[in-house]
Amino acid sequence: MKIGIIGTGYVGLPTGVGLAELGNTVVCVDKLKDKIDSLKHGKVTLYEEGLEELYQKNMAAGRLTFTTNMKKAISGADVVLIAVGTPPHPVTHEADLSFIYAAATELAEYLTDYTVVATKSTVPVGTGDNIEKIIRTKNPTARFDVISLPEFLREGFAVHDFFHPDRIVVGSNSKKATEVIKELYRPFQEKTTLLVVSRRSSETIKYASNAFLAMKIHYINEIANFCEKAGADVSEVAKGMGLDSRIGPKFLNAGVGFGGSCFPKDTMAMAFMGRMLGTPIELIETTIAGNKKRKKQMAERILDEVKEIPNAKIGVWGLAFKNGTDDCRQSPAMDIIGELLLHQANITAYDPKAMGTACQLLGDKIDYADDMYSAAKEADVLVILTEWPEFANADLDVLSQLMNHKIIIDFRNMLNKDKLTKRGFKYQSVGRV
Repeated sequence: MKIGIIGTGYVGLPTGVGLAELGNTVVCVDKLKDKIDSLKHGKVTLYEEGLEELYQKNMAAGRLTFTTNMKKAISGADVVLIAVGTPPHPVTHEADLSFIYAAATELAEYLTDYTVVATKSTVPVGTGDNIEKIIRTKNPTARFDVISLPEFLREGFAVHDFFHPDRIVVGSNSKKATEVIKELYRPFQEKTTLLVVSRRSSETIKYASNAFLAMKIHYINEIANFCEKAGADVSEVAKGMGLDSRIGPKFLNAGVGFGGSCFPKDTMAMAFMGRMLGTPIELIETTIAGNKKRKKQMAERILDEVKEIPNAKIGVWGLAFKNGTDDCRQSPAMDIIGELLLHQANITAYDPKAMGTACQLLGDKIDYADDMYSAAKEADVLVILTEWPEFANADLDVLSQLMNHKIIIDFRNMLNKDKLTKRGFKYQSVGRV
């Protein structure tokens, strides 16, 4: 099939590369000329494990191309995927659909043969109806169907998740469109459930799923607070909970709270929709407030450790919102650093992949280290904010020699307390005594 993809971000680019790898002809379009120029000339514009290799392979095979020309991407396409941003409104926190509707308006002009227009972006319930109206108004003779095709790609694991989906949800009110999508995803039919639901149900599934996972993260963080007071170990508690098949072990890692491009905006959007429909979702509202509070609590714990040290140097390991990605949007690490900077903190940070994106956000407000040991050099306290595997394998003897004061605050529970205390470190973790 010929596939047009509008948007080349953390959803559009991995999806485009994946569909090309399945043998489709994929044209990705984006308004950002510099980004498209980079992609045309062999430079991947974001980090995802395994993405670079598949991108280069399919570019060389001619199955994957990039353009700023909407007509080139849309004309003759069997399926058009809309994968543009839906950022939160700065005041109401509802999803901003301006990019979605702009894409729908522009693509309508170039629809020729029958086309399935699929919304990959996370959008409020009823957005598909509005996209359909926009296209009908702009191009009354167009033959098309609009469906919801929510993405469930985890940042950091997007390539893996594309080829190993745990489910494919298709929100379609058209049998013809459903058959097209079934053909597109035929390579996965023997190992993956393809669930066909109404368009509005599909739009709800994405929000309901992300909100539930966010609530699960917030819950285990509250249990971690309880464990610290009760003398229990949250790691052991989470393991015991996770063995219950009704609960499961995933998203039970206590830490600094949830972040990234999805959970914060999707919980806020879901809460907004609930209020607008007159059915407030109090669990989500509480989760949002608690997650915001969590970051401030973590910053206060850091400041409390260095309050007696003049001009204390704080070393930070981790800037991305989680390991496996360079994305710093709504990163708990960045939020915590922001709180520290309100107290004129002296910070040197390191992240294996996110130094560039973090620098775009923080500029010269902090110092940036070339490696994790440089970030710890002469530090009075070292704070772990992102769970990169290399941090768990740190040479503790080297750290002992580098740091001014041997204080480690491990907000990701990555290090071994006994090994640290034997070396004279003061060690603080989350939900453990």
